[in-house]
Amino acid sequence: MEFSFFSIIAQASLVAKAVLTLLLVMSVASWGMMIQKYIALNAANRKALSGTERFEKASNLREAVQSLGSDPASPLYYIAHQGVLEFNRSKELGNSSEVVVDNVRRSLRQGVASELSRLQRSLSLLATTANTAPFIGLFGTVWGIMSSFHSIGMLKSASLATVAPGISEALIATAVGLAVAVPATVGFNVFMGKLSQVDTLLVNFAGVFLNRVQRELNAHRPVQRTGNTEL
Repeated sequence: MEFSFFSIIAQASLVAKAVLTLLLVMSVASWGMMIQKYIALNAANRKALSGTERFEKASNLREAVQSLGSDPASPLYYIAHQGVLEFNRSKELGNSSEVVVDNVRRSLRQGVASELSRLQRSLSLLATTANTAPFIGLFGTVWGIMSSFHSIGMLKSASLATVAPGISEALIATAVGLAVAVPATVGFNVFMGKLSQVDTLLVNFAGVFLNRVQRELNAHRPVQRTGNTEL
């Protein structure tokens, strides 16, 4: 008899069909998430590079921040927003330059952490799929083998025709479980690498922002004069 994947599934037990349906749902969800995450991380990488370049070319802090305002979807926008809020708040309180810089540094660090957390969201789905899909498939395998032994006991026959359907069920469940888990594992590792690249870009931007703040503070620091000597 010619092998037919769909005919085997059609003849499978209810438990086997439930296992395969669950694996199919996990596969569709993980592939959909991988496509979305691929687009999001590539966009974040591209916007972080271009945003940092525009920020560095600006003549002052106000102009630099305004250069990011045209793209609120950029991961740099929220980080810069947090930094500007803390900068203005600290200046209004009359804090010293050292305190202002230290407060802005903490705000930038929190902004970077928040953006990374947002970009990392949903990656747990891939990790869960990669870790559980093989075991779900294994459950289907065990159930198929149990069905085969049950058929042998009921029919008191160990012929190939008796055990073949259950064994086929078992092997298909195992194969599908692996087919779902392998792409999820590869995708998770690839996206963690991309996320690490974005992390580096965001940290670098935070450093550029902090340098800009320090230059801004130094530019407005009053010059003390002692005789003809400027300090």
